[in-house]
Amino acid sequence: MSRPDLSFLINREDAPSQPPLPPELDVAPLDALPSFDFPDELPGDDPLAALIAELRNYQNELEIQNKVLDYSQAVAESASERFEALFSSVPLPLLVLDEHDMVIQANAMAHNAFQAEGHDRLLVSFMPFVCPTDTDRVAQAFLSARVQGSSEAHEVVFTLGSGEQIQGDLHIACIQIPQREGPAIAQFMCAVVDQGPLLAERHQLQERNDQLYASERRLESVINSSLDAIICVDKDQRITVFNPTAAALFLCPAADALGSKLERFLPGAVHALDFAPLTTQAMLGEMTARTAMGKTLPVEVGMSFERLSDGEVTTVFARDLTSRKRAEAQRSELELQLRESHKMQALGTMAGGIAHDFNNIVGAILGNVELAKADCGHNPQALESLLEIEKAGRRARDLVRQILTFSRNEPPKRYAVQAHEVMRDTERLLRVTLPPAIELHVNAPHELPCMLADPTQVEQALFNLTTNAVHALGETRGLIRMEATLSMSEQRICDRLGLALGDYIVISVQDNGPGIPPETLQRIFEPFFTTKPVGQGTGLGLAVVHGVMRTHGGAVDVHSQMGIGSSFTLYFPTTVDPDILADRPPAPPANSAISAVPPASATPQVDAPKHVMYVDDDQALVSLVQRLLRRRGYQVTGFLDPREATEALRKNPFFYDLVVTDYNMPGYCGVDLVRDSKIIRPDLPVALASGYITAEIEAQAIAAGAMALIYKPNDVDELCETVDRLIHPKL
Repeated sequence: MSRPDLSFLINREDAPSQPPLPPELDVAPLDALPSFDFPDELPGDDPLAALIAELRNYQNELEIQNKVLDYSQAVAESASERFEALFSSVPLPLLVLDEHDMVIQANAMAHNAFQAEGHDRLLVSFMPFVCPTDTDRVAQAFLSARVQGSSEAHEVVFTLGSGEQIQGDLHIACIQIPQREGPAIAQFMCAVVDQGPLLAERHQLQERNDQLYASERRLESVINSSLDAIICVDKDQRITVFNPTAAALFLCPAADALGSKLERFLPGAVHALDFAPLTTQAMLGEMTARTAMGKTLPVEVGMSFERLSDGEVTTVFARDLTSRKRAEAQRSELELQLRESHKMQALGTMAGGIAHDFNNIVGAILGNVELAKADCGHNPQALESLLEIEKAGRRARDLVRQILTFSRNEPPKRYAVQAHEVMRDTERLLRVTLPPAIELHVNAPHELPCMLADPTQVEQALFNLTTNAVHALGETRGLIRMEATLSMSEQRICDRLGLALGDYIVISVQDNGPGIPPETLQRIFEPFFTTKPVGQGTGLGLAVVHGVMRTHGGAVDVHSQMGIGSSFTLYFPTTVDPDILADRPPAPPANSAISAVPPASATPQVDAPKHVMYVDDDQALVSLVQRLLRRRGYQVTGFLDPREATEALRKNPFFYDLVVTDYNMPGYCGVDLVRDSKIIRPDLPVALASGYITAEIEAQAIAAGAMALIYKPNDVDELCETVDRLIHPKL
C-alpha cells in the first residue's frame, strides 16, 4: 500500500498559511506515526477529517500486513526446520552444490560416506569422489540438469573417503535461487543411491538366467542328438516336442508333426496315457508304429509323466527296432550258416582223411604203372593203356592235392601268373563240357602284366563263373565272353569294393542270359544260397569265388540286367612290387630237397649196394618202393610200424644208409622218427615224405634234421633221384 499524498495540504492555494509540521511528523516514517484520538464526528468537507480517515485506514492495513508477515515467517521457519530434519534423516547421501562444485550443504550420510573416518576436514568438493572413468558422464549430467531441471547418471563408481568404491546412481535436481540484483544463482541437489546390493542381486539373477538358459540349451541338445525318438504331448495328447530322430523315424517334418495327435504315429501307446495319475514312468515294450506315409515299423516305447502347474506333460521315448530285428535275422542266418559251415568243415576233415588214404592208393598206382611200363616195352598196346592209366593217375593226384589244400583252409601261395595262361587252361577244360548251343569267346592279350595269384584257385573261380553262366543260359543259344584287361583303379570303384589304389588285372565273365533278379543279386555271394532245385546246387560256387578274391587281395563285382545278361568282374592286383615280382612258382615237391644237400650223380654206385629204410603205414607203398629201389640196385627194408623201425635202427645204426619216413601215421608223427634217427646216428641222411607239405611241416622237419622233403605221390624218377642225391652226394 502506498503512502497517502499530502501535497494538497501544503500547496493548496486557498488554504491559509500553516505552520510547518512538527519535526517528528516530518522525519518519522508512516508506520512509526503515533496514534491520535480524533473525534468521531467531523465536518464532511473538512480536509483534516479526510486525512485522518485515510491515515486510520492505512494504519489498519499495516497491522494486517504485519500479521501476514509474522505468519509467513513462522511458516517459513517451520518449513526450513522440516527440510533440515528431512535432509538430515534421509538414508541417502545428499549434497547441495553450487555451480563451482563447492559443497554448500551435506547431510550426515554424505559426511559419513565421503569423509575419511577420524578426519574433521570439511567436505568441500564432490567431483573428486567420482571415478575418473565416469567424470565426463557426471559432468554432462550436471549440464543436462541445469537445462532440463533434473538429470540422472546410472552406475557411477564413487571412491569413498575410506578408499572403498561403490557403484550407484546419481540423481541431480537444479534449483534456481533468485537475487535482488542480477541473474538467479543455480544450485544442485544431489542424491547418491548405492546400487551395490541391487547390482549384486541383479548379477545373481543374470547368472541364474544364464544357467537356466544353458540348461535349456543342453536339454535341447540332448533331445536333438538323442538316438531315440522323443515326443512330448500335452494334456490334450497333442505333440509339443518332436526331435530330429523322431522326424527321421516317422518320415515326418517336425513342423508338420507339432500339434498332431499322438495316435497318428503311435496308436498303440495312447491307452498308456491313462497311467499318468498312477506312476511317473511306464515301459510299454515293443509295439508297432506308423510313419507319416502309412508304413509300419517295430519300435520299443517308454513313457515319462510329469505334473506341471498348467497340466500334465507326457514324454514318449521310441527306439527303432528295425536294425535289431535285421540283426537278429542275420544272426539266425549266420547261426544257420555256422552250422552248415561246421558240417562242411566236418565233411572237409573227412575228405582230407579220405584224400590222404587215396593219395597212397594213387601213389601205388603210379608207381606200379612205372614198373609195368618198364616190363611192357615190347607190347605197344599194353604200353598205350599204361600211359592212359598214368595220365588218369596224375589227374587224380592233382585232384587229391586240391582236396587237401581246401580241406586244410590255408591261404594260397601266390606268385606272378600270366592271365592268358590261366584263361587258356580254363578254356580247354570248358570246351569238353560246353553245350553246342553256347559259344565261348576268350580274349586274353599276351602283353598284360603278370598278376599275383594262385593259378589253381583262379582257374577254379573262372570255372565256377562260366559254369553258372552255362546253367543260366540253359538249353537256349547264348554267348559267354571271358576277357582280361588292365585297369587303372578309380577312387570311386576302390571305395565301393574296398580295394587299395593301384593297377589291377580285370578278368570279366559275361553272358547274355536272362539276368539275375535284384532280390537274388543281394545274396548271391552268401554261402549255401542257391536258386537251383534241391540236389542240383550246393550254393558254394559264388561263395568260393568271393573267398578266392578276398584271399588274393582283390574283389569281385557283379552287374546284371533282366533280359540282357550278367557280368562278373574279378580284380587281381598286378605284380608291380619288386618283392612280389621275385616270387616264382615253387619247385616240384619231389625235388624239394634242402639246399644243404648237393646234387646226386646220374646213376647209383653198384659196387657197394646201399641200404634204405622206408617207413610207411601203407603196405602197398612199402612194397612199391621196395620194388622200385631194388631195380635201381638198392637194398630196401620196409616197416609198417615206426616204432619197430626206430628199434631196428637203434640196434644196428650203421646198417642203414638212408631213412625215408612218412609224415602222417596212426598214432605217430614222422618228425619224431626223424628226430630219433638223428639222435641215434647224427650223420645218417633222413628224408620226410607227405601228401601235404605246409610251411609249418617244412619248418618242423628242418628243425628235426631232415635233409629232404618228398611230396607224395610222385614220379618214380623223382623219388629215385632224391634217394640217389642223398646217398651219393657229389664231392
